[in-house]
Formats: sequence, C-alpha cells, structure tokens
Amino acid sequence: MKTLTSAFFAVLIAGASTFAVAHGDDAHAKKSGPVKKEQKEWGMAGETKAVTRTITFNMSDNMRFTPDKIDVKQGETIKFVIKNTGKVMHELVIGTKKDLDEHAALMVKFPGMEHEEPYMAHVGPGKTGEIIWTFNKAGTFDFACLIAGHYQAGMVGKITVAAR
Repeated sequence: MKTLTSAFFAVLIAGASTFAVAHGDDAHAKKSGPVKKEQKEWGMAGETKAVTRTITFNMSDNMRFTPDKIDVKQGETIKFVIKNTGKVMHELVIGTKKDLDEHAALMVKFPGMEHEEPYMAHVGPGKTGEIIWTFNKAGTFDFACLIAGHYQAGMVGKITVAAR
C-alpha cells in the first residue's frame, strides 16, 4: 500500500509540474498557425476581417484596468488592444466569474503556469497585446488579470453583451 501511495503522489507531482512552467515575467509569444475556434460561454475567437470595433485597455501596477466596464452587442467582433503601462507582467483573460475564480486559484498554486488561449493576452511591461473576440452570446461576463495576487487585488472588469 505504501508503494502504491508513493507512486500515486509521484504521478500527481509529475502531472502538476506540467502546468507549472515559465509564466513569471517572461513575455509569451503568440503561437503561429490558426487560432483555436472553440465556443465558450462568453463567445469565441474572432477573425481580423470581422472586427467591428476596437477597444483599448490600459493595465497598470495599481492593479486596475481602464476601462473596467464595457458594453458590446451580441454578434460584435471586438479587437481589444491591451497596453501594459506598468513595470510588471499583466494579462487580460475573458471568461465567466466561475472560470476566472478557478483559473486564479490554479495560478496561486502554480504561479509559473504557462497558458495560451485566444481569450487571453499576456503583456509584458511597456508592451501591447491584443485579443480578437466574437461575442455571440448575450450576458454579463468578466475579465481579469490572473497573475497570482493581481486578481485578488481587484484587477477585474465586466463585459455586458446586449442581446440583438
């Protein structure tokens, strides 16, 4: 039984370490190739040619987004330009409150976790990133910086998608 328990923990630790890779303050290069078009509760990755509006966000070391509330119409494809005016890495991740809470908890456990999805942008100090997203579902959704401590400090915002 002791061998089985030791083997279980070895597998668990090895599996967890795959999530804990190089998030830190390093910039994340966007993967080349097609964007993963997966329907999420809050929409799906958009195409550049479908962009109907551009919204610019500023992220700063005071752990706030400007703006922190936006309104869009169902069906709009928005290009988010995300500027990091701070001196540390920040990110913007779109999702539901539940999804962001779960992801933030993982980021606290594995602060070096690397992740790349079309609904998130990791932006180094003084840099600019972007997200192109189609809001094809009405509702109220959230965005946040999920780097350990940033979410907990209130680096969050709301997106309201009005039904057509």
